Amino acid sequence: MSFNTFGRVFRLTTWGESHGPAIGAVVDGCPPGLALSEADIQPFLDKRRPGTSKFTTQRQEPDQVRILSGVFEGRTTGTPISLMIENVDQRSKDYGDVAKAYRPGHADYAYDAKYGFRDYRGGGRSSARETASRVAAGAVARLVVPEVSILGYVSAIGGDAINPANFDAAEIGNNAFFCPDAQAAARWEILVDGARKDGSSLGAVVECVATGVPAGWGAPLYAKLDAELASACMSINAVKGVEIGDGFAAATLRGEENADPMRPGENGSPEFLANHAGGIAGGISTGQSIRVRVAFKPTSSILVPVETITREGEASEIITKGRHDPCVGIRGVPVVEAMMALVLADQKLLHRAQCG
Repeated sequence: MSFNTFGRVFRLTTWGESHGPAIGAVVDGCPPGLALSEADIQPFLDKRRPGTSKFTTQRQEPDQVRILSGVFEGRTTGTPISLMIENVDQRSKDYGDVAKAYRPGHADYAYDAKYGFRDYRGGGRSSARETASRVAAGAVARLVVPEVSILGYVSAIGGDAINPANFDAAEIGNNAFFCPDAQAAARWEILVDGARKDGSSLGAVVECVATGVPAGWGAPLYAKLDAELASACMSINAVKGVEIGDGFAAATLRGEENADPMRPGENGSPEFLANHAGGIAGGISTGQSIRVRVAFKPTSSILVPVETITREGEASEIITKGRHDPCVGIRGVPVVEAMMALVLADQKLLHRAQCG
């Protein structure tokens, strides 16, 4: 059985491989009548696009999106929206060694074990190239939740974290790292460039905050908003951990420290004095900002020799040639934002279906 579709009412299916002719997405369940054009999608793809600095892969992909269906006279029709992005700068010859031996930390062996066959060119379906399709679909999802503002940023690279006291949202677009702390961004230039020159890579933590989400989205138990967000973010290539609110730090607190106290607010709604829960209680949004933290591992494709085995089970050593991100988490920011938008769009429509 194949699993390439995400969502319940607002559904996303992605297709394509890293070195195929194109990748794309089909968005189904989008409400009709929303204004949509390629120009609404392209800015988000430009944020994720490779080759924008020396701190990302030098693969040159324009990532120009085409809307093939589901839009008529500039508005969504309620039918499936098909989005296509052509691959124009593949270098499959770089992956000759990968065809013979597995890259440790990558999905090479796991895919072979499952299917008995794999597309070794850039990792095929397991490549982070697939995330461009998610970003395109996330731009459509944002149209479904115009009341929500979504902001993602990198909060740590290689264990070096931002200083919250230096947080400046205006800084996020001023550097190559989507970093809200100018001092941290300056340190990261040296850190990431050092890993790049060594032929190695670094991990990163991406944080994403959604404000304007009303209370009531989500559902108990099997459609919890936080469970859906965790699932969405864990499905991103190279993600190995997801936290909601305080996450693992909550396990170090006492009950009174972890509580989010309330006092009477305007119009009968509570005023929260803290947000340790990340804007979600019992799987349902509280009206506070929703906060998600996502851990990206170091890129598995590196030039440092690593022990491995061949497809025949013989001992070997591999280095991965080609153009790879020294820190894949940097370009993970628009991907995490997209998954946040997709989940919230789906949950809004689910809530409307049950509660009107």
